[in-house]
Amino acid sequence: MQLYKLTPVRWIGAVLTVLALAHVPTRAGAQDVLVFAAASLTDALSRVAEAWTAETGQVAVISFAGASALARQIQEGAPADIFISASPDWMDALEASGDLREGTRRDILGNTLVLIAHGHEAAPVILDADLDLAGMLGDERLAMALVDAVPAGIYGRTALATLGLWESVAPRVAQTDNVRAALALVARNEAPLGIVYASDAVAEDAVSVIGTFPADSHAPITYPAAITAESDSAAAESFLDFLTSGPARAIWLAHGFSIVD
Repeated sequence: MQLYKLTPVRWIGAVLTVLALAHVPTRAGAQDVLVFAAASLTDALSRVAEAWTAETGQVAVISFAGASALARQIQEGAPADIFISASPDWMDALEASGDLREGTRRDILGNTLVLIAHGHEAAPVILDADLDLAGMLGDERLAMALVDAVPAGIYGRTALATLGLWESVAPRVAQTDNVRAALALVARNEAPLGIVYASDAVAEDAVSVIGTFPADSHAPITYPAAITAESDSAAAESFLDFLTSGPARAIWLAHGFSIVD
């Protein structure tokens, strides 16, 4: 597999991620909540946090990045109050390391995995074993989040492997630190195609969904949330509960997520 670790786009993305994690905002007071959240939640969770602030007067400070990077930061002592992951795996890792408050973990959202193209002229395709995805790419790249670490990339690689397409496209994959960076490559036409969540495609006008991966081609896409073991925020439980409230549910659905009941 060819990794584009030295391209300007990937280098800049890596630097920005490191800087974001190195400068995690500190809580202003006991009424604030510091949330570490998967990058795919950026638009929707920002809206949810605004609605929570309007209702309670309390503030949620959110750090968005790849779930793998955020989970490792929590394990290393970063002062997050709440973690929202794009897959159960990294939440499982924090639970195993004792970094979650017992009894607070819950599944809140679901998502679907889609193939996107730049612009709105690309023809729709059926994502199955007969698709010549490598031929569609030609000499260009398929944008994906890190296929061994970031949930969106792991789901994408699994889906491609299940359909028998992975080996043919693996040499042409351009990996990014998180799914929003993969989305950006396609939006800027630096890659003609990409694999992201349906909610990401909703957030970007410069791309279109040309295919949806079969649900049985990968594990269910589930977003769990939990309070961290070290949280001392008096508002953490309030924010966690608000994530599944009526106002929040309306925002999640409008941004392309499904609700886990």
